[in-house]
Amino acid sequence: MTIPNALLLDCPSCGERTLHEVLRGKIGGKKEVLETTARCKECGRVHTATVRESKPVKVPIIVSHLGKSERGEIELGPDEMLCVEDELLVGDTMAVVTSIESGNRRLKECAAGEIGTIWAKRFDKVRVKISINRGSKTIPAELQALPEEEFFVGDLMTIGKYNVVVHSIKTEGRMLREGGAEARDIVRIYAKIVRTTYA
Repeated sequence: MTIPNALLLDCPSCGERTLHEVLRGKIGGKKEVLETTARCKECGRVHTATVRESKPVKVPIIVSHLGKSERGEIELGPDEMLCVEDELLVGDTMAVVTSIESGNRRLKECAAGEIGTIWAKRFDKVRVKISINRGSKTIPAELQALPEEEFFVGDLMTIGKYNVVVHSIKTEGRMLREGGAEARDIVRIYAKIVRTTYA
C-alpha cells in the first residue's frame, strides 16, 4: 500500500463521500491500514480518517496505437482516483488515459471502482508528423519518437531520402519559430530540404 495524493472519503461536513486531498498519511498494521489527514475538495474541511486497503478491482482498458486497439485489464484500488492524462503501465507498455467511461457518461476523473472502461493510447512511442517543403511541393512524412524526445528549430534530420532542416514546430497552443518542444506536445514539424555539399 502506498500513500495516494487523493482519496474518496466520507466528509463530516458535506455528509457524503467526496474527493479529498491527502495532506499527511501513515501506514501501519498487518492489514495495510492508512491513517491520514485529508482536506475535502468540496468544502475545504480538514479531518482525519482511517482507510483499510480494499481488494483491487480489475478495470477493462482499451489501448490504441497506430490505428489499432487492444483490449486488456488493469488492477486498481477501488477508491483510487483516475484522471484523463494519467499515465499507466499496462503490461509492459506505458499508456496515457484519453477518456474514462462510467455508465453512459464520459468523465475527466473517476474512482476505479465506478469505471466501466478506460480508454488510453500507447505512450512509449508517439507519431510525429512532418511537412517537408521542396520548392512549391509539400511532402508529408512522419517518424516515431519517445514522448520526451525533444525537437528544435534548426535541427538537421534525415527523413527517408531527404536531408532536412526544421524551420518551425507547431504545438497545440502555438507555432514555434525558435526553441523546441517534446514529441508528445508536437502537432507537426515543418522542414525544408537542405543540399549537402562536399568539399
